[in-house]
Amino acid sequence: MDLPKTKSGALAGAPVYEHLAKKNIPGILLACNFRYIPGISLGVFKALKKTNTIAIAELAKSECDVNKGYTGMTPQMFVEQISEVAQEADWPWYILHADHITVKEDSTEAIDSAKALIKAHLEEGTGSFAIDCSYHFNTEADEVSEQLKRNIELTAELTNFLKKHASFDFGLEVEVGEVGKKDQEGFVVTTVEEADYYINALTERDFRPHFLAIANGSTHGNIFDEEGKQIDQITIDIPRTVEIGKAIAKYGVRVAQHGITGTPLTFIEQHFPKIEIGKGNVGTNWQNIFYDSLEKHEPEMYTQVRNWVLEEFSSKPKNQGQPENVIFGNNAKYAFREFYDDFRTIDKKTLKAMEKNAYDSAMEFLKAFDSRDLVKHFED
Repeated sequence: MDLPKTKSGALAGAPVYEHLAKKNIPGILLACNFRYIPGISLGVFKALKKTNTIAIAELAKSECDVNKGYTGMTPQMFVEQISEVAQEADWPWYILHADHITVKEDSTEAIDSAKALIKAHLEEGTGSFAIDCSYHFNTEADEVSEQLKRNIELTAELTNFLKKHASFDFGLEVEVGEVGKKDQEGFVVTTVEEADYYINALTERDFRPHFLAIANGSTHGNIFDEEGKQIDQITIDIPRTVEIGKAIAKYGVRVAQHGITGTPLTFIEQHFPKIEIGKGNVGTNWQNIFYDSLEKHEPEMYTQVRNWVLEEFSSKPKNQGQPENVIFGNNAKYAFREFYDDFRTIDKKTLKAMEKNAYDSAMEFLKAFDSRDLVKHFED
């Protein structure tokens, strides 16, 4: 099967996603938010090669934007660095994805900012996009059609822009329900009615989403208890996820599971539905590997970074009174831009340690996701 590639050398998203969904092939595509690329991503790519499988390399708008985002990378920098890693690993079976192209405010400025990022990614050969207008939910409306109206309109506008400027069959992820949002009763969870109405509305507008990100009890980043101890995430509503997955399957759409870091691998392997969930985002896990390796092998640099994070973020209202490890764990991501050049001087031995740890972790996720050996489905 001759799969089309973009100018970056990565695979175009749509042909891969559609083939897996059409053939009802089980397995969750591992989607990695690489906030730091050296060492970490090479370990993951070597795991992909070892298991003969496909994965996704991605960064969200907050992480990687035309003005760099908190990783210190632009789309050009991200695509170039991932492409180099793929060549070094000698593994071409990957997709580049622009994650969470978010429009939080209903303003011309916010919409134009999203369009600028889409265009920048297209120019670099990114082959898959996540349009996230989930913040636009009319809580005062009673009917789902009115509740989701602005989300649908904004998603349609950005997807139309994407279709107009893309020269290939791109992958498309959309979102209904804010990941990690809570109210007084706990996590706000996307309903089956919302998911079905939303995808149907986009389909009627001649769009072909491949993945739907939903709110199902997960949250981004590390999770801590009241005493500041890092804990597992076991709040994902599996029955609702399955219900939504089955409801949107008729459109050729699968669920994109966000916020997986912290979820026990045994829970993923035993309970995640491998048909209904088609894409699994893992981001903070790689960041944790980076900082654990840095602390062990380059303690002076780690201490410098930790002190900067604590000094910069301890006084923020939401962090006041929090244990230091919670403040660091929730805000260490912002150091990637501040220490971008310093992090590129990390010793080769440290990078090798990061590579090994990332390789081992990727192997575990690929097993839990049941996504090993996906390449064989494209070799007929």
